[in-house]
Amino acid sequence: MHYSLLIRVIAEFIGTTFLVVLGNGSVANVELKGTKGFHGGWILIGLGYGAGVLIPAMMFGSVSGNHINPALTLGLAINGMFPWNEVLPYISAQILGAIFGQLIVVWCYKPYYNKTTDHEAILGTFSTIDAAHSYRDGFINEFVGTFILVFGALAMTKNIAFEQNIALANFSIGFLVATLVISMGGATGPALNPVRDIGPRLVHALYPLKNKGDSHWDYSWVPVVAPILAGILATFVYKTIFI
Repeated sequence: MHYSLLIRVIAEFIGTTFLVVLGNGSVANVELKGTKGFHGGWILIGLGYGAGVLIPAMMFGSVSGNHINPALTLGLAINGMFPWNEVLPYISAQILGAIFGQLIVVWCYKPYYNKTTDHEAILGTFSTIDAAHSYRDGFINEFVGTFILVFGALAMTKNIAFEQNIALANFSIGFLVATLVISMGGATGPALNPVRDIGPRLVHALYPLKNKGDSHWDYSWVPVVAPILAGILATFVYKTIFI
């Protein structure tokens, strides 16, 4: 069934909202003082982000393609696999969904934000921070992780879906995201998705939170530029070899 652009854009908005609520919500549970999951560990965060992609994929994979990531949307469009006239609506919905999702996280965890005094722990529940405070290291981490994500998503969607098992394809992508967060997340967070970082960072900058500290806009270009470039290259390589 082919859905109208409006319905697909709504699906992208809801899907990205779920991604941020489940992903950044898991970070808030681990990092904020006094929560049930305080110091619960990185695997808990990886599971949150994996579910944050898996669940929207199950819901909207057959509706909008469940991009929920401008790195995928732009990668497909630049390589002639997605119509350019739908790029701006998709990305706009993704940005708004990320902002709304982060607001939900803040509203749900507000008492625990008030208890937390560690500025970096608070920022980590919104956006990425490079552990080594290095643009270079952060860029490499985001680029490699997003390349694997986009290349893997394209391959699994095409090959597993070809076997008429869409649910398995969606599950596999969610598992890939969880694995990437666990394996590549020690350095930056990571974003692997421009709106997952920029939308929540805007909320961090504008929302009046106690003890929130600096939003680190000087680093913000890294989780935007690196994933977009990686998404474009990953789509090009996959298309050149396998399509």
